[in-house]
Amino acid sequence: MLLSTYSGKILEAGVDEAGRGCLAGPVVAAAVILPPDYKHDLLNDSKQLNKKQRELIRKDVLQDAVCWAVGEASPAEIDAINILQATFLAMHRAVEGLAQQAEYLIVDGNRFKPYGEVPHTCIVKGDGKYLTIAAASILAKTHRDRVMEKLAEEYGNYGWEQNAGYPTIAHRNALVSHGSTPHHRLSFTLLPAGKPEEKETEEVL
Repeated sequence: MLLSTYSGKILEAGVDEAGRGCLAGPVVAAAVILPPDYKHDLLNDSKQLNKKQRELIRKDVLQDAVCWAVGEASPAEIDAINILQATFLAMHRAVEGLAQQAEYLIVDGNRFKPYGEVPHTCIVKGDGKYLTIAAASILAKTHRDRVMEKLAEEYGNYGWEQNAGYPTIAHRNALVSHGSTPHHRLSFTLLPAGKPEEKETEEVL
């Protein structure tokens, strides 16, 4: 069972990202504040759930959360300031978007750029330990999947509706055949030397 709080603060927000390791599309972050002592039998790290489960839990989180928000950093911003700083930017935008000011932040991963005067703690694999971070991981993942599915309607050669922009073999092969798009991160190694490898897991900050 995942824990409901780290700090004991009522307005403790969990923060997580999706898409840090992708070749295309924005990096997306979400911030979620859940009611005290919130319980949900299925809520877990988004990577441990299938798409149907994520969508069902997403509806519950949107309905039950005290407040939530999503933030993005674009491919252009990623190229300009690097993926780590862009991830922090997306996280800050998510926290800023909360309808109520968070009293404390718990952030998935091992690094975070402080948000104003709000205290925070980084928790490695926090999306498998705390409900708010797990909820944030699901909102970030499902939001980003929707973004990539929409982009795939215009750019149909890259399989983004399936790979969400991660560097799968099919995505790499499409880059060889069709080149990059305005939504690719040009600061990333789009076509590395050697045989492309499957990679669909998100990296820890």
